[in-house]
Amino acid sequence: MSISPTIFKAYDVRALYPSELNEPAAYLIGRAYVAYLAAESAAGAGALRIAVSRDMRLSSPSLAQSFIDGARDQGANIVDYGLAGTDMLYFAVARGKFDGGVQVTASHNPKQYNGMKMVRRDAVPLSGDAGIGEIRDMVVGGTIPAATRPRGTYEAGEMLEAYVETVMGFIDPSVIRPFNVVLDAGSGMAGLVAPRLFDRLPCKTTRLCFEVDGTFPNHEANPLIEENRRDIVERVIAEKADIGIAWDGDADRCFFIDGTGEFIAGDFITALLAEAALMKTPGKTIVYDVRASYAVKDTVAKYGGTALMNRVGHAFIKRRMRDEDAIFGGEVTGHYYFRDYYYADNGFIPALLILELMSRKGQTLAELLAPLRKKYFISGEINTKVASMDLIEGRLAALAAKYADAHTYTIDGFSAEYPDWHFNVRASNTEPLLRLNLEGVTEAIMQARRDEVLAIIRA
Repeated sequence: MSISPTIFKAYDVRALYPSELNEPAAYLIGRAYVAYLAAESAAGAGALRIAVSRDMRLSSPSLAQSFIDGARDQGANIVDYGLAGTDMLYFAVARGKFDGGVQVTASHNPKQYNGMKMVRRDAVPLSGDAGIGEIRDMVVGGTIPAATRPRGTYEAGEMLEAYVETVMGFIDPSVIRPFNVVLDAGSGMAGLVAPRLFDRLPCKTTRLCFEVDGTFPNHEANPLIEENRRDIVERVIAEKADIGIAWDGDADRCFFIDGTGEFIAGDFITALLAEAALMKTPGKTIVYDVRASYAVKDTVAKYGGTALMNRVGHAFIKRRMRDEDAIFGGEVTGHYYFRDYYYADNGFIPALLILELMSRKGQTLAELLAPLRKKYFISGEINTKVASMDLIEGRLAALAAKYADAHTYTIDGFSAEYPDWHFNVRASNTEPLLRLNLEGVTEAIMQARRDEVLAIIRA
């Protein structure tokens, strides 16, 4: 059986089902995953305990079962949590002190895709730099070692109630005001969790796409794409809501719409969440990604914290947070990380914290954002296809030559800072794309500099 190495990405396994990722491949990944952990683990001489869960995609039950069969054949003991969001899998692994865990999901991708997100002990993610590459080489190269233990055990697990209690523990529910809220679960895993949370709050809720359905009958579960948030935007306006909240398919990311129907950039939400965190625990460290608006570091400074810029990617953000004991981390793509949630990302804690911040300040989301919108003018992420991966370095070199007089750094792609504007350009991990994020102190400066940088990228 031939398995393409391209299904193994920088942070997970992701591919078309069944042409690229199928049950025989999942079986082999299960075996290789356990072999990798056993080789790395001090508990390698004993049976590894692995947690497994899956999203609502139609192919997820059979892929999860095949992965479980492979992992058990390699000697691991499995606890199967069934339907769950990815952040629930992180919770199960860390809380239950498992040796590792796997969520079968393709996150926000269309329904014809599936994949796997893999972690080790303490929900520390595997990545292309640590684990995924080794698993890929074993699977593709046919070098999975023979099992050294008898076939592992299997049992079903349950964690939803404990998970909900943990998430609710991040706020004081008694302060939440009866806001008018529109929620869109995108037919994904948020439909399992959101009712358990919002039924305990005084908010009036309009609930869209709450039936968990892997055919995605209404729209794809990727709110970053405008057409997928059309329904929630229309309902926010029609209901005169204070806020709209949408989730991606595996519910480890949430996205916000204000009462005017405007989608909120992830760096502005990172700034608000940093404010919420520092109001509760002053003087702590916040990690943010290299693409973000200056709104993040300025807000952290305003509340007496320390802001640390970091390379993009959940594996890198989580590692930096652990190294620096940061209480919160945010990425512009809607991933938000919490020290007190095992340094992992979670799709519901941000929703509750924003509602709590609105309640404590007596403001709608639009009112919370007004000071940021007057001061920070961001381009949003603009993607440009290039003819091949080989051309990317040349484009980055051209930018470095053009903006050599700026304060520059290369922790992730190329970044340049001037007194009145700054930008980052970085390559996609998986496609021949260059991604631009740019900010100016006025709308005119942002637009002019955006077009100038894009001209170089697209030359």
